[in-house]
Amino acid sequence: MLQRAIGVIYRPQTERLSHYFEARPAAQFDTLIHLDVTRALEPLEPPHAWHAAGDLAETYPFGL
Repeated sequence: MLQRAIGVIYRPQTERLSHYFEARPAAQFDTLIHLDVTRALEPLEPPHAWHAAGDLAETYPFGL
């Protein structure tokens, strides 16, 4: 089974050779959890700026 490395730089030319490695999950982990459905996290108290009518942050989509 192939496992994708975490934190790699995406380079389509070398994706398969440099980003994936052979893995044997049963030998590596005691437990595996599979989630079929997930959703994005939401802050407990959204910043006031989120409520502005259609205004995007200056650093969108990379800002904090």
